[in-house]
Amino acid sequence: MSEQGRWAGRNPAKDIIRHEIWAALEDADVSVGPAWSMIPNFVGADVAAWHLTQTDAWKTARTVKTNPDHAQTPIRIRALYEGKTVYTPVPYLTKDFPYLRLDPEALKAREISFELAATPQGFMEHGERLEFEAVAPLDFCVVGSVAVSRAGGRTGKGAGFADLETAIFRELGVVTATTPMATTIHSLQLVDDHHIVIESHDSPLDFVATESELITTGNTMTRPMGVDWSKVRADQFETIPFLGRLRERMLARRSA
Repeated sequence: MSEQGRWAGRNPAKDIIRHEIWAALEDADVSVGPAWSMIPNFVGADVAAWHLTQTDAWKTARTVKTNPDHAQTPIRIRALYEGKTVYTPVPYLTKDFPYLRLDPEALKAREISFELAATPQGFMEHGERLEFEAVAPLDFCVVGSVAVSRAGGRTGKGAGFADLETAIFRELGVVTATTPMATTIHSLQLVDDHHIVIESHDSPLDFVATESELITTGNTMTRPMGVDWSKVRADQFETIPFLGRLRERMLARRSA
């Protein structure tokens, strides 16, 4: 396929596996909507969400973070019906505020359906706007993925948003070294371990749920302790409006 991903060129090895997965999903006609340059939505996303919610870690969680993509809408719906508070970032982090909170009790009081609030359009309209520092400690984190290994390695769409968010939360104490990290994908997105390039800023997964199974990875990979600002790309500071201000606040915290 001649089409290139939106963020192609940052890591050629990751680009190759992303392109293979996007093409495979489209060729098999299991992507829902366009797959290219996306965290792809897929046939069976609701079943994958069900598999993930059968874990004890999910059942005991009261605060859940998910990526903002359509593939994880079923996860948000299930979380809200189970009384969990849902936190989700602004898509592409393009607003002056980075995060939104969905409180199921507040939504019910305003007569806003969970099915609406869980969509990307719905949480942008009905979610409570937050700074990173206002996000409560998270019990369970769901990230979007393009390619995943059974050992817990993950490749996203190439923008670096998920790993940046996780590093920020780790430094703020919102997530810890033991906070469960999970994803939902189509089984075609599973790849051999050696196809996943692991970098120092990448966060490994504890659970991978597909339309056909739940994988507990048993990962032993090291998680980033915080943000290495020297590795945040110049284009991220240009396209994420609040990032410079956040860096100043977080560096001030370190020196306090």
